Amino acid sequence: MLGRMKEDIAVVFEQDPAATSKLEVILTYAGLHAIWCHRIAHALYKKHFFFLARAISQISRFFTGIEIHPGATIGRRFFIDHGSGVVIGETCEIGNDCTIYQGVTLGGTGKEKGKRHPTLADNVLVATGAKVLGSITIGENSKVGAGSVVLKDVPENSTVVGIPGVVVIQDGVKVKRNLDHQDLPDPFADRCKKMEEEIAALQQEIRRLEIEREKHLL
Repeated sequence: MLGRMKEDIAVVFEQDPAATSKLEVILTYAGLHAIWCHRIAHALYKKHFFFLARAISQISRFFTGIEIHPGATIGRRFFIDHGSGVVIGETCEIGNDCTIYQGVTLGGTGKEKGKRHPTLADNVLVATGAKVLGSITIGENSKVGAGSVVLKDVPENSTVVGIPGVVVIQDGVKVKRNLDHQDLPDPFADRCKKMEEEIAALQQEIRRLEIEREKHLL
């Protein structure tokens, strides 16, 4: 247990240049506190002390602003940076050396039973405000861009951005030309464009019918 705690503290210094001392990290880093509380809650959860496990997770949420269900499985050297608003669901599986930022949700998409939350392979980074939903897998060494909503599996060594999330870089090669916002998927804009095309087609048909009517009147 002490060895794991030392490892967790070391990860903070590796990931956060703002960390200045071990005492500061131990006393003030909410992400670290949330992870330590989760380890206790998860151990109780596996022994079927569900109420006690849940109570510890909710107390941790109250003090840290980070909600981790006691059923979630989390690997080693997990780092939560500026963790306010983070939510990690019951059937989440998180590998080693993963990092997530504030506002991230690793959640489900409905009331289905069984595995309904994401799996993060080793060395995955999920940036600020991203939502990873459903029983999907984010492949090893992949990154999820800030504000993205990911609903499908992401391959290894990939970068995914947008709503819904699409892979823009895989194995170091750009899948799309660039990361400009105007090039990201926009379902609302696509629907508006389709409606405009349908309206234009209807207007053409109306004009055609009006011309035919005028011919018949003549």
